[in-house]
Amino acid sequence: MSDLELIQTRTGLRFQDQQLLQQVFVHRSYLNEHRSFPLGHNERLEFLGDAVLELVVTEYLYRNYPNPEGELTNWRSSLVKGEMLAKIAISLDFSEYLLLSYGEMRSGGKNKNQLLANAFEALLGALYLDQGYFPCQEFIHRTVTVHLQEILEQRLFVDPKSELQELTQEKFGITPHYLVLDESGPDHAKEFSAAVLIGEKELGRGSGNSKQVAQVAAAQSALHTLKAV
Repeated sequence: MSDLELIQTRTGLRFQDQQLLQQVFVHRSYLNEHRSFPLGHNERLEFLGDAVLELVVTEYLYRNYPNPEGELTNWRSSLVKGEMLAKIAISLDFSEYLLLSYGEMRSGGKNKNQLLANAFEALLGALYLDQGYFPCQEFIHRTVTVHLQEILEQRLFVDPKSELQELTQEKFGITPHYLVLDESGPDHAKEFSAAVLIGEKELGRGSGNSKQVAQVAAAQSALHTLKAV
């Protein structure tokens, strides 16, 4: 069974345009080493898929929950954030099919949340072009919105930075501050590490594909530490 057949089996999708499906998994770095490769990279598909995903999730929340806009916005953010999409992509074995440069593979590219999340959004963009809105809607409900109950039960929609600020002000009467520790990688795949501190005391560290994501990860680490005390 070919990779494209395996992808379709894992996702439960059937593409009419097989080249479009293949392009979903082509990272920009791969083309730098394979200049004769007949397809482009997946960034434009990702751009389209991001918009499709946001529309489908927004419509789902609007139609099914009478909650205020602010709450729905937080729930949507939890459903479409990169960490969630990467988790879904891993469950579908996307890392097996990514086409990356040798250097990107050596740096662990197949396991990077950003690349996996981007591929998932690219798949949505390709599916929209291949079959239209309603197959995208069905696939998103099957893979993404099914996680809403878990998000609500575990309160994963609460912003860790805001929660940490409330907790540290309550415990210590001090607002935490963040420090970017490191920045590495090429422009299209930056990786940041950050720490969160109370005064001079470090409470947690985290990393991610942006300063904001790294800070959120640091806040989550700090919350875990403080709640365990």
